[in-house]
Amino acid sequence: MNQILETNQIVRTSPSALQCRVLRLLGGGGQGEVYLADLHGKLVALKWYRPIAATPRQQTGLEELVRKGSPDERFLWPLELAFDPQTPGFGYVMLLREPRFKSLYDLMKCRIAPSFRTLATVGLSLSDAFLRLHSQGLCYRDINFGNVFFDPDTGEVLICDNDNVAVDGEDEGVLGTPRFMAPEIVRGDARPTSQSDLFSLAVLLFYIFMVHHPLEGAQEASIKALDAPAMKWLYGTKPVFIFDPVDRCNAPVPGLHDNAVIYWSIYPQFFRDLFTKAFTDGIRDPRNGRVRESEWRATMVRLRDSIVYCPACNEQNFYDGDALKASGGKAPACWACQKEVRLPPRIRIGKSTIVMLNHDTRLFPHHVDDRCGYDFSEPIAEVAKHPTDARIWGLKNVSKTQWTGQIADGTTRDVPPGRSVTLAAGTRINFGQREGEIRV
Repeated sequence: MNQILETNQIVRTSPSALQCRVLRLLGGGGQGEVYLADLHGKLVALKWYRPIAATPRQQTGLEELVRKGSPDERFLWPLELAFDPQTPGFGYVMLLREPRFKSLYDLMKCRIAPSFRTLATVGLSLSDAFLRLHSQGLCYRDINFGNVFFDPDTGEVLICDNDNVAVDGEDEGVLGTPRFMAPEIVRGDARPTSQSDLFSLAVLLFYIFMVHHPLEGAQEASIKALDAPAMKWLYGTKPVFIFDPVDRCNAPVPGLHDNAVIYWSIYPQFFRDLFTKAFTDGIRDPRNGRVRESEWRATMVRLRDSIVYCPACNEQNFYDGDALKASGGKAPACWACQKEVRLPPRIRIGKSTIVMLNHDTRLFPHHVDDRCGYDFSEPIAEVAKHPTDARIWGLKNVSKTQWTGQIADGTTRDVPPGRSVTLAAGTRINFGQREGEIRV
């Protein structure tokens, strides 16, 4: 098939009326093609619709998105529309995705192997980004693999294909992507809303952490041909979570669904509980039972703070307080090498925040100041070795404010920027707004 636009072709953007020169084709699909383009000296991506997709409604929707502006920098949002009198259809320009961002398909195909910390950061960033989108009264409508990219080293995310975003509750447009659509959409009982977005987000997160679909267990294995009626039954009429604690009719089948079984056992109970809620209450009660973006966000931070390293193989494991209590305090076994995982010191900040103090742990404003929720911009503390005795570890003040430290015998001292507090049981640190206690 010949590409829609030619190399070096000039199109005009609106409303700025700048020239946009086509450089080369990046890729395409049924809706249109995406090109690398030069917009007034800046490299951008230019999406051009095929005539069948270049409807007046699509144009009106894009104009509204451009007018509203992006809800967050993680969305590669339409910046301007583009037109050319010699070429049917129209297009829009958006920021270019950097090569360091990889597709979730790469994760599913095991072409990349990010750490658990990276995955938790991806989950945090996605839930926060969709919270910002929904808070502006918008609905994404088509959350799926192809729309999310992430940096395997940092966990930063980019969300693409935002031309399907619409005002929440709008009754026209795309329904979503098979396997990601909420059951009520699959059955034809409803149109996409922010509530169905929540279900699609939960499916996406389950895929990211379990490398499997949450509804594909024994029921899916029993289907001879996964045709349209079968998919409607599996994902719409009779959707059952593969780890439903009550209904075991769709449990994972050994040898077929091993990814789900293996990964499910690695994560702490509080994390599994949220997925269980998403695919039990969230299926039965779409309006009130679904996990909110804010719940995912808080849980992703807790998951990241729970990471511990196996001293034998250095794989990341998770501190699970519930499992530790159930075992009578017995140290857990590493999921990778089965050796005992000796837990590092941890700090309890306020009433509920627990952070494991590994060799690479850092604390952020989010941890120590109630006014700075989800601020991970700059660290305020980091675990560091004693400058003259490598056997002694401390929590170093890398903020711009002074702390107060109190050891177990009640002795207090100031901890100015650049100084450390030894990681000893019972030591308390006043960070200013909140206080933490080190436990061993």
